[in-house]
Amino acid sequence: MTTEPASSPCAITEVDPTFGGLPDAQTALEVARWRRAERARLIALRQAVPVAARQAADAALADRLDARLGPTTGRVIAITWPFKGEPDLRGWAARQRGTGARIALPVVVAKGAPLIFRLWAEGAPLVRGVWDILAPAEDAPELTPDIVVAPVVGLGADNFRLGYGGGFYDRTLARLIATGAKPLTIGVGYGFQAIPTIFPQPHDIAMDEALLVTLP
Repeated sequence: MTTEPASSPCAITEVDPTFGGLPDAQTALEVARWRRAERARLIALRQAVPVAARQAADAALADRLDARLGPTTGRVIAITWPFKGEPDLRGWAARQRGTGARIALPVVVAKGAPLIFRLWAEGAPLVRGVWDILAPAEDAPELTPDIVVAPVVGLGADNFRLGYGGGFYDRTLARLIATGAKPLTIGVGYGFQAIPTIFPQPHDIAMDEALLVTLP
């Protein structure tokens, strides 16, 4: 029996950027390798952004969210606690809470399981969860979000999101879609995080919209 040599890790660049399937295990391996490298590159760039530049960009992002969403009274908005240089939208969320929105934070309940969202009320205690990220305590009510504002590591064509590789958001959105409770999903980040493609796979679920702001 003869065997063909394995392709180089750089072979993924030869795949059509609109490719959305897995013809063989080797291609799946190449996609995974490429995503790991691209994820590390983009996170390093984001963490290198000066604090003042990030704060200015986050203020601009908050303004764009206000313009896009308008009044949010009575709606449940899920944001994330900032991690590894992600946009910090806690101040924006507090203003939304002040106008009658409810704010939720995601909680990892188990590896390979969808996220749940718990109410983040003003002054409520937070606990450290997976990756030491703060989240509401277990006694906080679980909510179903109307709007999910999710930071991206990278953003490809058609608003496909490159995340941290755990698949939590894809599983979560798949569950919400299956139960008829799909939220409006908005990917947020900085301009340099736009990339031609993430080589989307069958499990990837695109964001509805994306807001990437240019750093000053």
